[in-house]
Amino acid sequence: MIYTVTLNPSLDYNVKMETLKTGLVNRTEKEILLPGGKGINVSLELRNLGVKTAALGVVAGFTGEEIVRLVKQRGVRADFIYAGQGFSRINLKIHHEEETEINGRGPKVGKEELAALYWRFDMIEEGDILVLSGSVPTGLPETVYMDMAKYVEGKGVRVVVDATKNLLLKTLPCHPFLIKPNLHELSEVMGTAVETRDDAIFYAKKLKEEGACNVLVSMSDEGAVLLTEDGQVLYGTAPQGEVVNTVGAGGAMVAGFLAGYLENNDYRTALRLGIAAGSASVFQTEFASAEHIHALTEQIEIVQL
Repeated sequence: MIYTVTLNPSLDYNVKMETLKTGLVNRTEKEILLPGGKGINVSLELRNLGVKTAALGVVAGFTGEEIVRLVKQRGVRADFIYAGQGFSRINLKIHHEEETEINGRGPKVGKEELAALYWRFDMIEEGDILVLSGSVPTGLPETVYMDMAKYVEGKGVRVVVDATKNLLLKTLPCHPFLIKPNLHELSEVMGTAVETRDDAIFYAKKLKEEGACNVLVSMSDEGAVLLTEDGQVLYGTAPQGEVVNTVGAGGAMVAGFLAGYLENNDYRTALRLGIAAGSASVFQTEFASAEHIHALTEQIEIVQL
């Protein structure tokens, strides 16, 4: 079973607009409402790929209730803690010429909600995977993902971290099975510009030296590089397609990677399916189907560097 944690989930209100003028009334051309947050994105794509998954996290208010309803509607087991104050955020994604995001803050989450969430962790068993991803709401420390990784330490649980800055860095001594920064996130973590494939490999090696087992760096239409725990440096090309929506691509890549790895414990298969899943999500407005993802794998070349 793969458990995902989303501490600051959202309702993603995606709108497509013909024109956008500030200070005036604007009309949408198309709109869609989806459950959001990196962990939820991972679970929803895993479900499409036929992998057993459960989505954990914290929600609040009427928006939180709708997030849980939408997750369950898509066939994913949802086991969320309800915060007593505030409401889960609404993130506005505007598609007009450039893609613009306006993300809400989310509710305040305290010790009581965290304690209840840790109780959910007690059902995680040896061989399971725990995915910790996304931003965290007000009131939680930068050590929260590190604390969660330590909580399941020694249970034979593989931990995946897809987060930014210190949320990620502080987990490295816990030797996460996989971390997945993109070039921008890797630049933030390392405090310097990371622009090329060689840059990505150089700094991914540093993250491995600090404790990460496998480092997957997504590079948009340039594909992705994977540094594995057994010393391989793999590069995968990106398939061709029209970019429709980049939101959720990172979570889809994590889902594809894990689904591919679980097939036969092969990192080439994992990288290929990860790139295919991330790309498929970019080429459409909703979560990609397994058929679409597997069709894209034929375009992806994996080489060892």
